[in-house]
Amino acid sequence: MFGWLLRRWFLVFLLVLIPGGLSLGSRLTAARVDGLNNAIGPHAPTALVILILFLMSVTLDSGKLRAALSRPGPVLWASFVNLGLIPLAAWPLSRLQLSLDFTVGLLIAASVPSTMAAASVWTRKAGGNDAVSLLVTLLTNGACFAITPLWLQLMLPPLGTAQHFAMDTGFLMQKLLVSALLPIIAGQSARLIPACAAYADRRKVLLGVIAQSCILVMVFWESIKAGPQAATGALSGGIGAIALVWLSCVVLHLAGMLLAVSASHVLRFERADRAAIAFAASQKTLPIGVYIAATFSAAGAPLAVLPMLMYHASQLFVDTAVADRLAAANRRASEAGPGASGAG
Repeated sequence: MFGWLLRRWFLVFLLVLIPGGLSLGSRLTAARVDGLNNAIGPHAPTALVILILFLMSVTLDSGKLRAALSRPGPVLWASFVNLGLIPLAAWPLSRLQLSLDFTVGLLIAASVPSTMAAASVWTRKAGGNDAVSLLVTLLTNGACFAITPLWLQLMLPPLGTAQHFAMDTGFLMQKLLVSALLPIIAGQSARLIPACAAYADRRKVLLGVIAQSCILVMVFWESIKAGPQAATGALSGGIGAIALVWLSCVVLHLAGMLLAVSASHVLRFERADRAAIAFAASQKTLPIGVYIAATFSAAGAPLAVLPMLMYHASQLFVDTAVADRLAAANRRASEAGPGASGAG
């Protein structure tokens, strides 16, 4: 049991810190939380995101990407599902939500890029081609500074007659350019220095733990900030609204995965590529999602961060089971002989 918890320490902390932060925040006044936020400083979230994405990027082995680039079909399809079809599917689901905060939050969760680390971890666990997941990670995170704000600009204005969000698309693009694209480029550029690449490879686990710990700090603080509104009943719809948006997150994740894999069979991608597509196409990154949700928190949707947290926690649970099944199927195919590995 202890070994299982240790292997999934990030998920355990996530499940503790989200309700813990909400509970702590519920004991504070909104003015007190604003005072703490001002004391921390407006640039602290940006600095954390930059550090997280740099650490995740510098540990991605770009040498493996050349093979994936020679056959770009799986990468392009997974990226299209992640940044194209999942946001499109979230649009009608967002209209069903019982809370404006959750409407905004669901659209944010659907529009952010593929996760930086988990897609490759689960791909390797399933016996898939991690070069594909690595390239999808780089492509979607590198493009999100332009695509994510455009999706939100398209989907957010019609959300309500009495209440809507006027989003500064150019400002959000600028923020994501600085906080998402540049750290990824810097991390991959650092790998061009042999000593840096060797250090990153040797300390990959340590750097990953530091990055994940920074994510947990962001999650905990955003949960605290949402606490006063949750305590005063600012969330319309109550438990029903929470259940509906959580179900919507799971449905979006599973629909993205099933669509990506089903089309991969039709397109006759190899088994290892299909495993990578399953995770890279459907997973969503937490730090960028929390970062954008914090922007909308200041604009009047303080609980918009919760759907992003729900999506991320759900994908960790769901994809653990999926990876185990794919790994077992991969073992059976290997035992059946070399001719069976590309046919399933």
